[in-house]
Amino acid sequence: MDAETRPIEAEPSPRRHSRTVHIGGLRMGGDAPIVVQSMTDTDTADEVATAVQAADLARAGSELVRVTINNEEAAAAVPRIRERLARMGVEVPIVGDFHFNGHKLLRRHPECAEALAKMRINPGNVGKGSRRDPQFAEMIEIACTYDLPVRIGVNWGSLDDSVLTRLMDANAARQQPLPPETVMRDAVVTSAVESAQRAEELGLPGDRIVLSCKMSGVQDLVAVYRDLARRCDYPLHLGLTEAGMGVPGVVASSAALAILLQEGIGDTIRVSLTPDPGGARTREVEVAQQVLQSMGLRDFTPRVTACPGCGRTSSDFFQHLAEHIRNHIDKRMPEWRERYPGVEGLRIAVMGCVVNGPGESRHADIGISLPGAGEQPSAPVFIDGERSVTLKGDQIAEEFEQIVESYVQRRFG
Repeated sequence: MDAETRPIEAEPSPRRHSRTVHIGGLRMGGDAPIVVQSMTDTDTADEVATAVQAADLARAGSELVRVTINNEEAAAAVPRIRERLARMGVEVPIVGDFHFNGHKLLRRHPECAEALAKMRINPGNVGKGSRRDPQFAEMIEIACTYDLPVRIGVNWGSLDDSVLTRLMDANAARQQPLPPETVMRDAVVTSAVESAQRAEELGLPGDRIVLSCKMSGVQDLVAVYRDLARRCDYPLHLGLTEAGMGVPGVVASSAALAILLQEGIGDTIRVSLTPDPGGARTREVEVAQQVLQSMGLRDFTPRVTACPGCGRTSSDFFQHLAEHIRNHIDKRMPEWRERYPGVEGLRIAVMGCVVNGPGESRHADIGISLPGAGEQPSAPVFIDGERSVTLKGDQIAEEFEQIVESYVQRRFG
């Protein structure tokens, strides 16, 4: 088949087959939807602030919420955080993030382990030297005792020195040594896979293990997860370890995740954004959802397509209308989700002139083509590809809003 007749791929690659892990009432891996998760940045010992932020994240769409458990006060607070969430009507699995002293905290606070749905441990931080193996074993024993799944999360910034040294020494003995960055990537993957194998040897079932290998660079992350996906069938948690702030952070995370997701790699994602001062922690949840939705992997909210504007769009009315409809959807979604299953897949187009307006409107479920420079002061509305009505006058926004409401009730009711 030559280039001219070769079919164009229109879908992501089939999902990599992985085991299914149950986390509370949530499924991860296998044929389950790709899970969105986030992490609090409050002092976990402050149970009120942590519960409030966890609730905000869950309501924004975080299906798992991770909290730091780094001291006695934090460990003691976890059950109370769960209780507060329950009183707020929020049922979200809580993941405990442990480093260095997790084995001690969980032994002293068994109620903390009972309140968790999952643990995350970093084999590079679970203990140093002779303490590493027994402390790792103790964490796995606790997970087995409380039937907790475990994410074994390797981070390139805290990589187990013994693994890196072993692979560096082996590389130095090669006739043609590999570049140091290649060996480092291999060490990250090897640490994760060997730690998972050791956890199974210690009695943790293979369907209770999730792996991650966090890197800071897009190309490093892609290379590591491609290798990891080839070497195991555990569910994989994707995400850059420090994406950064604002637009650079959003772009870096989106680029890395999109490549891997397109290749069928990944069972849960987190976008680790540094919040702007005073900014909402929920921003990273929104970005993660938009990555999955833009790739056609999941639907979270109706999509509003709007043109960017140009010299043909002499008015900014189409911008205001797009914003108006977007705000209306955000306000109505809590009720729509309950009453109209499938509404998340709704597609709306708000276009600013006749060049692309009618065509884009026909491709959407509901579309409106507003008049541009020199065009007739009328706005044709298209429903399911057919021209339905033409709106004119000062009430276009309100009339279009009502058309959207009627369509939702008729199609999804």
